[in-house]
Amino acid sequence: MSGAERVLRRPSRWRPYAGVVPLALFLLLLFVYPIVDLLWLSFFDKAGEPSTEHYGAVVANPVWFRVMLITFEIAGWTTIFSVLAGYPVAYLLATSSESTRSRLLLWVMLPFWTSFLVRTFAWIVLLSQKGPLNRLVAALGLSDAPLSLIYNFTGTMIGMVHALMPLAVLTMLSVMTNIDPRLRGAAATLGARGGETFWRVYFPLSLPGVAAAALMVFITALGFFITPALLGGRRETMISQVIIIQVQDLLNWSFAGALSVVLLASALLIFILYDRLLGISTLSGEARAGTGRKTLLGRIGDAIGAAAVAVLGRICDIVQRAWEALRPPRGDRARRPMARGVLWLAGLAIIGFLVLPALVVIPVSLTGGNFVTFPPEGFSLRWYQEYLGSNVWVEATLRSFAVAALTGVLAMLLGVPAAFMLVRSRARAKTALIALILSPLIIPRIVVAVAVYVVYARIGLVGTSVGLVLGHTVLAVPYVVITMMAVLKTYDERLDQAAASLGASPWKTLTKVTFPLLRGGMIASFLFAFITSFDELTISLFVSGGLVSTLPRQMWNDMLLQVNPTLAAVSTTMLVIITAIILGAEYLRRRAVKA
Repeated sequence: MSGAERVLRRPSRWRPYAGVVPLALFLLLLFVYPIVDLLWLSFFDKAGEPSTEHYGAVVANPVWFRVMLITFEIAGWTTIFSVLAGYPVAYLLATSSESTRSRLLLWVMLPFWTSFLVRTFAWIVLLSQKGPLNRLVAALGLSDAPLSLIYNFTGTMIGMVHALMPLAVLTMLSVMTNIDPRLRGAAATLGARGGETFWRVYFPLSLPGVAAAALMVFITALGFFITPALLGGRRETMISQVIIIQVQDLLNWSFAGALSVVLLASALLIFILYDRLLGISTLSGEARAGTGRKTLLGRIGDAIGAAAVAVLGRICDIVQRAWEALRPPRGDRARRPMARGVLWLAGLAIIGFLVLPALVVIPVSLTGGNFVTFPPEGFSLRWYQEYLGSNVWVEATLRSFAVAALTGVLAMLLGVPAAFMLVRSRARAKTALIALILSPLIIPRIVVAVAVYVVYARIGLVGTSVGLVLGHTVLAVPYVVITMMAVLKTYDERLDQAAASLGASPWKTLTKVTFPLLRGGMIASFLFAFITSFDELTISLFVSGGLVSTLPRQMWNDMLLQVNPTLAAVSTTMLVIITAIILGAEYLRRRAVKA
């Protein structure tokens, strides 16, 4: 055998990475390079000379420091409220039967997949001085004057928590569903009651999910600007809004880059601390065992946490004993645990809070009046006629569909092979590759948008549909990879081996066995990518350049000028489309499971 033949037959050390190479190159060119370029640009002045004047201005001017504090304050409170309110819902879903979980999860996913702009528009209607909430307060005689619920911190919090709580619920649920339910039964056989079992067994095991949810919500909230801009006042100005002004109005890219880098550094610092404590694998629903090496501060924190959990478990045990003493079981049938009933009430109330905006937008879109009011004035389809009769709105809608569909296809082509490689390969660089793929979720979206815009402006992609598809794919492909990895981890590879042993080629095995069995997960992955693109505003705000407006961009432009019933008609249309997609996907998933 010649030397050339030996080289050709020798297994390549790069073969395990073949599936992830296209995605890695895509992210390096269209994500990492723009971020690095933005960092580099921030160290030059307007004349193109190396300078740190932009960072000096950020440090010297107390206004920017104040804006950063406001950003962290809003993100912090949003995280706390989202996790605290989302935990009961995630726990209820995780401990319910599969059929009940599917039905409840559909209502949680509906607001998660509904446009941020649609939800924010609904809260503008709900929280206004003449809105239904103030009308209810007046009808109950609780206040003579309308409550100030909008254009302040209260309105911002309501909108932010509503927007990001579903993300917290889904992140915590991914960890909770992996907790072995037999552990609770084992604790019960040792004499532990329900409350004590929860605090001593279940809650500590769910903490990686809580931490992952807090990280995802906090970093997402750092780069948020839709809700603060529409529901907040001047006091609630966040750093993302300042960056948008610097780019679009003042054309000061270098200073916007400096502000973006400060925001990016803050997010990365938080991410690094999280990785040191729990590891990035928990972001995909995996728990991480402790390394055994803890600092003194870590050991003190563990001791305080263990003591707090023990106290809470003891309190729950005392309350449950008192409840059983007051209401003893009748005959041989035990009463339903009080805690379970309270959990259902809390869970349904929180889910109702998530669904509420959708119940308001639809009737408002059918008003016969000229202004947005609730209850609506009469009944009319005039605003749908206004929407469908406008070339601007129709073109924006069709463009959003086309861009979202192309984004979904491209994200699947890049993400599915990468997910296969990350699950089935033992490549040494797997952790680094996961970090690269998840980084678009970690870095604030406004930073990604500015970085992409600066690079696109040089190569002529601003104002093009191709630029929108590429930019949206950067944000959508992590969802595809995470979803497919979760599905592949439960896939029995012996089925592929059996097909191969019967003579099936690798391609035939993939198309006739693997893909059909993974159809439900692939549909879900495509929908994540599609809806991420369909609802995307941040990148569209920059990359569209005002030439190829998408539906969210057009809604944003109109909402800044005036809240009108046409927006309600557009919002309802988007809501119906997303609901139809979700129901269709659920139907296909169930058919795939039955098959």
